[in-house]
Amino acid sequence: MKIIRDLQALTTPPRETVLTIGNFDGVHLGHREIFRRVVRKARSIGGTAAVLTFDPHPLKILAPEQAPKMLNTRAEKELLIAASRIDLLVCLPFTRELSLLTAEEFVQEVLVEKLAVRHLIVGYDYAFGRGRLGNLRFLQEQGRKIGFTVEVLEPLAEHNVVYSSSLVRNMISAGDVAGVVRFLGRHYTLEGVVAHGAERGRKLGFPTANLVTEKELLPIPGVYAVKVRRGRELYDGVLNIGWNPTFGNQEVTVEVHLLDFSGDLYGETLRVYFYQRLRNEKRFPSLVELCQAIAADIAAAREILGRRRLITYREYLDTITEPEPPGSGLGEWHED
Repeated sequence: MKIIRDLQALTTPPRETVLTIGNFDGVHLGHREIFRRVVRKARSIGGTAAVLTFDPHPLKILAPEQAPKMLNTRAEKELLIAASRIDLLVCLPFTRELSLLTAEEFVQEVLVEKLAVRHLIVGYDYAFGRGRLGNLRFLQEQGRKIGFTVEVLEPLAEHNVVYSSSLVRNMISAGDVAGVVRFLGRHYTLEGVVAHGAERGRKLGFPTANLVTEKELLPIPGVYAVKVRRGRELYDGVLNIGWNPTFGNQEVTVEVHLLDFSGDLYGETLRVYFYQRLRNEKRFPSLVELCQAIAADIAAAREILGRRRLITYREYLDTITEPEPPGSGLGEWHED
């Protein structure tokens, strides 16, 4: 997949562009269905399957207090979109200047002149341009006038629950990392670099890796059963997000204990996949009771992780014709 971050670098328009536009935070199953439609249409006409998105999220510029925490880092979103067999990702820097473009200017200057759109696929609630005046009726009128077609996708839903980034965000925020899989299409994941911490876990007999992550949206504080990828190896683990109330931390930390592992992890990058929330954080009256609780968490995690496989995006694709992007840590699934 080719990635363009500056339209000026796109000196030659793509061929027969089939395009979709949106933020696509989370790249959930609703987004994946849009990408499938884009790829199928592009392949049928010998064109370019393209996605236009923005970085940062527009609300981070226009109304920072209302901006949601992102489900994906930029790198994760790009890898997930690439996995859907998109040919071209245009990731435009969102600025106030861009926000001032009228809907007519956006269509003419971006969609037509730069991207040479032939077929546009958008969700049922899509709107763009200054004042969000570029609604579906406007796009269809512009298409008839200029010469591109517009396809509108109705909401994808399960039992009357519509797939959306807001739904996924709310579930993650509530700690429902098990339930979100059916909407997200994979286990929720984060990547972090192992940094030095207080090393209390080692002294208690349960050494933990203290993770520093760029992930904006973390599940609610608590203890989770997780899988941990270290290079090509996959470990069962127990992860704690929160303040460690027994010790009175002043900042939220993300600490993971790898089961059946011993060694130095400092400076390494680990990817964590969330399976199930085990319990709330709790202040224990003694270290003995804390150790007993950790042992119980490990036993519960072993039981859960031993009967559930890791789900990532790969098995949801129906357009796989080439190897997965290397080094992503996102694009594999394993039977346990």
